[in-house]
Order: sequence, then structure tokens, then C-alpha cells
Amino acid sequence: MKKALVALIIIALGAVALTQFHHLLTLESIKANLDQFQQWRDASPLLVSLAFFTIYVLVTALSLPGAAVLTLAGGALFGLAWGLVLISFASTLGATLAFLFSRFLFQDWVQTRFSQRLETINEGVKRDGGFYLFTLRLVPVFPFFLINLLMGLTPIKTWTFYWVSQVGMFIGTAVYVNAGTQLAQLDSLQGILSPSLLLSFVLLGIFPWVAKTILNVIKARRVYQQYTRPKHYDRNLIVIGAGAAGLVSAYIAATVKAKVTLIEQHKMGGDCLNYGCVPSKALIKSAHVAAQMKDAEKYGLDAQTATFSFKKVMARIQKVIADIEPHDSVERYSGFGVDVRQGHAKMIDPWTVELTQDNGDTERLTTRSIIIATGASPFVPEIEGIQDVPHVTSDTLWHTFAELDTPPKNLLVMGGGPIGCELAQAFNRLGSQVTLVERGEQLLGREDRDIGDRVTKRLTSEGIDVRLHSEVVAFANDGNQPTARVTQHDETHSLEFDYVIVALGRAARLKGFGLEELGIETNRTIETNDYLETLLPNIFAAGDVAGPYQLTHVAAHQAWYASVNALFGHLKRFKADYRVIPAVTFVEPQVARVGLNEREATAQNIEYEVVEYDISDLDRAIAESSADGVVKILTTPKKDRILGVTIVSENAGEMLPEFVLAMKHNLGLNKVLGTIHAYPTWAEANKYAAGEWKKAHAPEFALRILEKYHTWRRS
Repeated sequence: MKKALVALIIIALGAVALTQFHHLLTLESIKANLDQFQQWRDASPLLVSLAFFTIYVLVTALSLPGAAVLTLAGGALFGLAWGLVLISFASTLGATLAFLFSRFLFQDWVQTRFSQRLETINEGVKRDGGFYLFTLRLVPVFPFFLINLLMGLTPIKTWTFYWVSQVGMFIGTAVYVNAGTQLAQLDSLQGILSPSLLLSFVLLGIFPWVAKTILNVIKARRVYQQYTRPKHYDRNLIVIGAGAAGLVSAYIAATVKAKVTLIEQHKMGGDCLNYGCVPSKALIKSAHVAAQMKDAEKYGLDAQTATFSFKKVMARIQKVIADIEPHDSVERYSGFGVDVRQGHAKMIDPWTVELTQDNGDTERLTTRSIIIATGASPFVPEIEGIQDVPHVTSDTLWHTFAELDTPPKNLLVMGGGPIGCELAQAFNRLGSQVTLVERGEQLLGREDRDIGDRVTKRLTSEGIDVRLHSEVVAFANDGNQPTARVTQHDETHSLEFDYVIVALGRAARLKGFGLEELGIETNRTIETNDYLETLLPNIFAAGDVAGPYQLTHVAAHQAWYASVNALFGHLKRFKADYRVIPAVTFVEPQVARVGLNEREATAQNIEYEVVEYDISDLDRAIAESSADGVVKILTTPKKDRILGVTIVSENAGEMLPEFVLAMKHNLGLNKVLGTIHAYPTWAEANKYAAGEWKKAHAPEFALRILEKYHTWRRS
């Protein structure tokens, strides 16, 4: 079908060239033949109108030069009213046909070839495509035929393109048609498009942007109309929640000398310090040491089973938390100039937050802006009997297990994501018999299948019972031994356990902060725009409560945008940038990733090439008897542009930042290859992976010539 359409267009263009039809579409030709055209019009007005309409549509659809001259001719032949009607509809119909030709012939190829680069443009067009098109249509400085073709490559709807073009081109068409009524007095097109008229069109094109700003102001006033704005504000910013997003937001505000209040109901530092990143990594380190002792023969030492007090291991975790606590403490942030308050915060209106202290006292604080950074908590499903068995989450296990003299003998872990895999491996290394249940087809479901299989193989080799395609459907406790009913491939099994760790994801904390009363929309997370604004533009959200990534470093990243937009958005706003987001799963070997993997690239129809470097070849890995892993890189076909990197290796999280930096600043693999890496280090694997790409793209023809050259030099 595409070939037939291309052939038809080529035939049409060839006919135009052979008949020299385009020579008729000049101002001189139209003026010379105007009397003849007018005689035809007088003789058959409808037939001439139809012929003119058809010719105009074809010229526009084929993007031929001469549409401007035809518009003048239409004014001269049919007058302002009828000429404007004919040309307005003919030009829009022809533009829409050109738009459809471009879409049918080229859109799929362009979107596939440049999908990642076009992602932001596509989102903008889907959201405001009609507005952008309308602005371009008002300014004849932009060639209309080029607009037709380029818009066909975007996801804008055909009907939107048609009616916006119909309206947007009307004023410019009217100017030309009106000029055509005075065709005899025109010597050139410059007589129409004088500098003053062009300036008027440019100002007309700016008008929609001004109008949009005014509409935004009106819209903002509309959402605020039911509230009474305070005459003055106690502070510039209130931040609700003292996790990563809240702490960074408050710190930035205090740094730029804004008056900021930070409210935390529970512990400073939020989930990461108290329940997540810090305690889990402390546990993983203790488990790692125990595993090294067990595998000491790999290092020429006598292997031995680690003997330890589980209470001491858990006490060390609390000590690690206590050692880091001063970094996130009330005293430290008060020293920065932050007004830190303990208690529960609830928004009463867009500028008022009610603080309820533990003793029941309440206080109302007013502010220009608010940042909601309330984080997330573990999701616990409503499974039959779960409340009757000993179950913990990544938040509660630290307190619960601190009371145990030994690790749980039989431990059931629900969920094969990063948290589930990390905890399963750690407790298994400390002596628990661990069963890991995952309903999906692989562990770490967001990673490529080969990466998930690597993790499964490693955990299984360490003695963990990994059950994929499995799901806990019920619990039971007869008072003697808790059991779980697990389905796997349509079969049901009963598992005994002492404790179950529920690691099935985290849910944003949305209740009790006044979101519902203010009408702020939520759907698993708080809905925000690109600037992290909620429905009420002076209220922002950042961190896990805002999504889309539940990562501490992303929360801190969002906090910059939220705080800067909250304090300076009336002057300049910044869109949150998620282009280069690293993530690490701290199993052993670690799994670190930035950018796309094969699963995501395929889902997004992005063409890619894959290059891999096996860690077993790395000298440092061999020296440390940890030669297990891979560096896997996705690139643009035949180019060194990095689309994404996944590293499976000991210290993968420390190796990844080189690629994060490269992607952030558009540096390709040739730059990585040309960078000196110290020997022997783990980071050398990055350079060797870049070298694998270089070998795969070696210029074979040039190498053959060089071989002949060196042969000649030896003769």
C-alpha cells in the first residue's frame, strides 16, 4: 500500500514537471491570464469554483510551491467572501492530506528510529499539540507545508490537526485573499508580507502564549476561589515529612534564606534511615562476612561456620542507625535554619497546616507553599489468615527480630523484588532456611530475563528454595506451627514457617494529611504535573508519595525541583528530569542498572544493539575469587550512544556511576574506552565492555587495507 501511494505521488509530481504546471503558479502568469480566468468564471461559476478548489487541494497536498499565488488568484476571481470560503476549506483539506501522507509513509519509521529522543516531544504534543499547532498556524513565517509534514510524524490526532488548521490559518488566508482582490496593483509577494505585517503576525503568534498564561492564572484562581487567602504568611514553605525528600527540600529552602518549617510525626530520616536502606545494608554486611567465613577456602583459608549472637547482629544494626542519625537530626537541621516540629500535619486549606503534637495541642501555621513528602509504607495484602501468623515487613522486622536469640529457623519471604531478594539472601547466610515465593516468571521482574535467571541461580546455589510462578493464597495457625498454602502451576503445597516477611511493594502514605478535603487527586500516588505541582499549584509532592520511582536518591532529586518551584516558580519553573535514573539491588553479586534494558527497549519499540563483557575475564574479579557477573550495554545501532547499562557484579553499584555520568552528558562508549582506568580495579570492566563494542564495530574494510599496507612495508 505504501509503495502504491509513493508511486502515485511520484507520478503526480512527474506530471506537474512534464506539463510545467508549476510555471502557471507564478504571480506574473496569474496576472497575465487573469482576464481569461474571469471569462471562464463568468461562464461557469460553479465548475470553475470546483476546479479551483480541486487544484488548490492537490497543490497543498503535494506540498507544491504556489499556494500563496493561488490564494491571491482566488481573491481576484471570487472576491473576498466566496474566495475566503473556498480557499479556507481547500487549504485545510490539502494540508490534512499532506499530514496523512507524511503519517502513513514515515511516522512508524521515525518513531521507531528516534523513539527515545521523541519521547518528550510526543508527550508534549499529546498534551498541548493543538495549542502548539495553532501558534504555528498564526505565523506565516513558518512554511505551512513543512508544518503539515512534521506534524504528521507526531501523535496528534487527525481531527485536532484539521480543525486547529482550519481556525489557525483563517486570518493569514484572509490577508492573502483580500490582497488578491487588488491583484492588478501587486508587483510581488513582498507587497503583501511587509515587515510591519510580518511583525503583526509574529505578535499574533505570541498571543496564544499570553492567552495561555492568562488562562492558567484564571484556572489557578478558580481552584482557589472557595478558600480565603491569608493577608500575610508565617513562612515561605512548610514541608510535611522528614524523609529523604523532606530533608532535602527543607535544606534547600533554608540555604536560600527562606523561612521553612519541617514537620515529622515519627522519626527524622524517614524510612530509609530507620527501616530501609540503612538497616538492610547493615544486615547485608554482617551476612556477607558470615558467607565469606563459610567460603574461606576460596581465599586459601580454613573454612568455618560463623558463630554469633543474633541479638548482637541486630544491636549492631541499631548502632549503625544511631551513628547516622545525627546527619538527619533535629539539631542539625535547626542549625541550618530549619524550623523543625514534631507532630502530625494536616492541610486545612492551601496555605494553612494544622500541627497536632503528641500531647494533643494544636497550632495552625500559614505558608505560601507546601511540599508533601510523606513517603510510603509496606503493602500487606488481605490474605486469609495473615493476621493469625507471625508476619513482618521491611519496616517492622527490625524491632520484632531484635527480640530473637537466633535467626528464624524457617523463614518464608513473599515477593521476589529487590527487598525480598536482599532479605532472603541475608537471612539465609545467617542461618535461616529461606523459602522465597514469587508469582512471576523470574526474580527482579523489571530486569531482563537473563539477569533474573542469574540471581535465581545464585540464590538457589546458596540453599534458598526459590519458587517461581507461585503465590501464597492462605495462612493457617493451629497454635503449634504456622503454615502457608502456596499454589504453583495449578498445584497446592503446604509450607511450614516460623515467620513470614511480606515484601510485595510499598504503598504511598496518602491518608490523614488533608488531601481528600482539598480535592487533590490521588491514584496510588499523588497526581502531579511535570513541575511536581498538585491540583493546587502552591502544593507540591516529592518522594515515594509522588512516584514514579521509590528510590531514596530519586526522592532527593525530586526535592530540588519541588523546593525550587515552590519558592521561585512565580519567576521560573523547572520540569523534573527523569532521563537518567540509576538503581541498585544489593544482593550478591549486586545488580545495578541505569537507562533501558532489553525488556523496556522492546516494549517501547526502540532499536538497539547489545554488547556484553563477562566479569570472569576481569583480573580484579579473579584476584578476589568473585568472577561472577556481566556488564551489559544497550547502544543505538551502529553508534556508541548508550541507551542503558546493567551490571551484575560485586561492587556493581560503585561501577555504575561512570555510565550514569556518560549518559547524563551524552558521552558515548568511545569516551569510556579512551578514559584511563586504574589497574587492577572493578571499574576496568566498564572500559573492557566499551572495548567489546569497539571490536564489534571495527572497520573491516580499513583493517584489510592496513594489513596489505603492513605487508607491503615488510617487503
